[in-house]
Formats: sequence, structure tokens, C-alpha cells
Amino acid sequence: MSQGSGFSDPAGTWNQRFGADGYLFGTEPNEWLRKHAGMWTPGQRVLCVADGEGRNSVWLAKRGLQVDAFDIAEVGVAKARRLAAEQGAAVNFQVADCDGFAWPEAHYDGVAAIFVQFADPALRERLFANMQRCLKPGGALLLQGYTPRQLEYRTGGPPLLSHLYTPELLCEAFAAMDIVELLEYEADVAEGSAHLGRSALIGLIARRRYRESPKR
Repeated sequence: MSQGSGFSDPAGTWNQRFGADGYLFGTEPNEWLRKHAGMWTPGQRVLCVADGEGRNSVWLAKRGLQVDAFDIAEVGVAKARRLAAEQGAAVNFQVADCDGFAWPEAHYDGVAAIFVQFADPALRERLFANMQRCLKPGGALLLQGYTPRQLEYRTGGPPLLSHLYTPELLCEAFAAMDIVELLEYEADVAEGSAHLGRSALIGLIARRRYRESPKR
């Protein structure tokens, strides 16, 4: 996760955070992604949204997927490129924010959005719409986030209720898609130093619907 509502200079803020030694969110993939990535097959094209230092995009590329990834922080993207080189993974990285990314129409077989909760409600509406639009018909969206109970745990994520997800919010946002799985749960998370400890989570898998056949 790396963009940032609430920051006067989101790129500068995340560049500073990613400038520290090591990897802020670790180098292992998110567990929700690890569990469900088998729905994509080698050769398919997947987009990783706000991918930070590359842990998720690199892992997907090593599974044989064609992966595009972007992040607002050039320092994070530089570290992601280094991680990909170290692990022998080919990822097409870009430095971009969520409104500046091209979002090609019906281009991707999958979109992975892991803890993209920098987005305030207005940005989130645009972001969610773009994630759906760039999927091919039948393409799958994988999303992981925190629920409002995370405000009690304080083990990661923004301390802003308006940025957190509920099942109702996600069902409304992705009403035009077929929701395959929507799970609200708690788990112990260990993703670097930024996501560490008991956490209130929600995971979504949804597919873009195929266009209806023309009526005769």
C-alpha cells in the first residue's frame, strides 16, 4: 500500500518511508493473494495496484504471470525493481499515482489490490471503477483490506474510519461484478514492520461479467 490521502505530499511521504533499510512490508506476498493466486494461470496478465516495494508483483511474476505494477513512490519502485532482479522475475513497473495510471480498457485477466486504503472515499470510487474497467470480461479482482475493527488493533493501515472496508461497502462498490468470495475475518499478520499483529481483515474475489448476448 502506498499512495496517501491525508498527506500534503504523498509521494514524498512514501519515498521517505521506503527509503529506510529493508522492506517496509517485507518481501513475502500477502497471504490472501497467496491463497487465491491459483485462479490465474501462467501467461495471463495481472496488474498490481500501488505495489510499493514489489513483494506481491514479484511473487506473481515468479508464478509465470505477465505482471504490470505501479506505485506513486519512485523509491519504492526502485526497490521493487531490485527485488525483481534479485529473484529473477520480470515485472513491468511504473511510477504513477492512481489517477495518473493509464488503466487500459478490458486489458487484464486479473487485478490485485492489497491494502490500498490510502484512498479517501472520492479517490476510492475512482480507483474501484478503474480496477473494474481494466479487467477483461471474466477477469478476476482480488482485494484485501482492513475493516473498522482494525482501529482497535492498530497493527497497520490508516487510522481513518472513512478509509476502511465493510462487506456492505464492497458489495455496493462491486455490484456490477460477480462476487465469488467475500470474507470478513481476523488473523495474525506479519508483513514487515508496518503490518504486524492481530488484524481485522476483509478479502474479496470478484469477476467482471461477460457482456450479454445481443437480443434478437
